[in-house]
Amino acid sequence: LASGRFPENQEFAEDRLEGLTFLGLVGMIDPLRPEAKAAVEACKSSGVQVAMVTGDHPATAFAISRELGLADSVDQVVTGMELKDAEAKGPEAVDALTRKGRVYARVEPQQKVLITNSLVRNGKLVAVTGDGANDAPALHAAHVGVAMGKGGTDVAKESADLIITDDNFASIVSGIEEGRIVYNNLRKVIFFSISTGVAEIFLFILALIFNMPLPLLAVQLLWLNLVTNGIQDVALAFEPAEGGEMNRPPRPANEAIFNRLMVEKVALVAVVVGGLTYAIFHWQMSMGRSIEEARNIAMIMMVLFENAVVFASRSELKSAFSSSPLRNPLLVFGTIAAILIQVAAMYMPGLSDVLQIHPVSLYQWVELVGVALVAFAAIELHKLIRRRFPVIG
Repeated sequence: LASGRFPENQEFAEDRLEGLTFLGLVGMIDPLRPEAKAAVEACKSSGVQVAMVTGDHPATAFAISRELGLADSVDQVVTGMELKDAEAKGPEAVDALTRKGRVYARVEPQQKVLITNSLVRNGKLVAVTGDGANDAPALHAAHVGVAMGKGGTDVAKESADLIITDDNFASIVSGIEEGRIVYNNLRKVIFFSISTGVAEIFLFILALIFNMPLPLLAVQLLWLNLVTNGIQDVALAFEPAEGGEMNRPPRPANEAIFNRLMVEKVALVAVVVGGLTYAIFHWQMSMGRSIEEARNIAMIMMVLFENAVVFASRSELKSAFSSSPLRNPLLVFGTIAAILIQVAAMYMPGLSDVLQIHPVSLYQWVELVGVALVAFAAIELHKLIRRRFPVIG
């Protein structure tokens, strides 16, 4: 061409292909990241559906999606033209396409919002990733917009709820796993705090019903909730992953923290802990002990119950014996610290007078520990029952 064999004013024809040597064909591909396929598999096992939206040719998009494990049939590929035709027919037609679609090819920028809104109408909790300015509307329309921190435009970042600093899809999957761990730990802390608090309320209700003196003073309740209970609250929040978080289906978006399982467990702890503490308090009074001595025993009983409940709270359904307590050394140290603080308060002049507590014998400690283990056993039994007969609703 450069030599002028094919002048620009002459039409190129096949018969002019003379004196040429075929060297080969050159193809280009944008390869998948090594971790991409594993990340998609993790999403599938955790119940998270992944869809790919691209401007590439449908054949190219399907080849990539099949390699990723996103789609195994051409029927799962939806083109931009099909979306346009469906949009003309109405939202129901678009929703029908997005229910089956896993790959969207030859998609125009404005159709990303169309897909996002349709998935929301189909009852999905939608997260959209993107980096360009044309992704901004979809990032804003999604429940969670995730922008790329490295290659993303400022418009995309401002429209998103989250920014991934390494532009890696696998980081999003890791974020899902970490989010599930944090949510599980939040439920554990709430259960522990609320259940022991409700147990104290139940204790006072029993005392009022049976016309008994108040089992605990206000300052003693404050000590229990802020000092001995507070240390373990913080430690429980650092509970490591139980394992298998990404093998569970997503929880319903409208599920309340106080679901049926939580209510059952709180009621169980309230009855067992509150009931047994009242029984110990009543027994001390019936033996002729002073009100101060009976309250002292009731307070120690509540501290030991807190220790028993916190270790049973390390998992909602798994047995406490399924993982070593040493996996959360902060909880072990926190529990020991709670007991040592209680013991120190008994021997500390001034503080013991304010709290109206005093030392007890080793034999009494052993007796009360045995009673506290009843609460631990009750929670573990409830877990066993719920593992065999899961909560419905």
